[in-house]
Amino acid sequence: MGIAPKPEEVDEAIVQVYAARTFGWRRHFAVHSWVATKEKSAKTYITYHVTAWGARVSGQAITIKPDIPDRRWYGADAHLIAEVRGEKAEQAIRKIEAAVKEYPYHDFYRMVPGPNSNSFVSYILRRTPEIGVELPPNAIGRDWIDRGALFGVSESGTGFQVSLFGVLGFTLGLADGIELNLLMLTFGLDLWRPALKLPFVGRVGFDDAPVSF
Repeated sequence: MGIAPKPEEVDEAIVQVYAARTFGWRRHFAVHSWVATKEKSAKTYITYHVTAWGARVSGQAITIKPDIPDRRWYGADAHLIAEVRGEKAEQAIRKIEAAVKEYPYHDFYRMVPGPNSNSFVSYILRRTPEIGVELPPNAIGRDWIDRGALFGVSESGTGFQVSLFGVLGFTLGLADGIELNLLMLTFGLDLWRPALKLPFVGRVGFDDAPVSF
């Protein structure tokens, strides 16, 4: 889609997080998210996805492969959620690789309430503070914490979250704002980058960005 720079034209390391509407009837309710990385001087990007068919066909929910980072997802436009470059991205890549290895659901996928593709990216975000943003409110599954934990750090790393298996919960953070999760529907207000967070619709207002002073 022309969002990601061509790897042969940019020497520095890059980390990007994307989301796109899911396919079929689910596209009206939710997005699918993924992570793309490019090492310093590398000539290709590596993408990280979790899919239901991966778990069913190969027994591995996680797909890691060289790919175009900003390709459309079953015809739906990809939207860039976050980008990190340079030395900060190099540090983030090491943490992303470690988080992918430690992800507890390599062979399991459950669409609702999770763990699903958004649970996977949320797991990475919580362990990579260099990224510093959260997934859109319509990324269903983002509120599944670790192995279904009740408490956890918020996705941006600037607050905390309480979640009952991703179905009910509350988040408060400097970058996350205030969020209420009712039956996997997120309602919230971002005060740092003013925006409403709404189910189905997503984020309405300013684009998300890491906290900076």
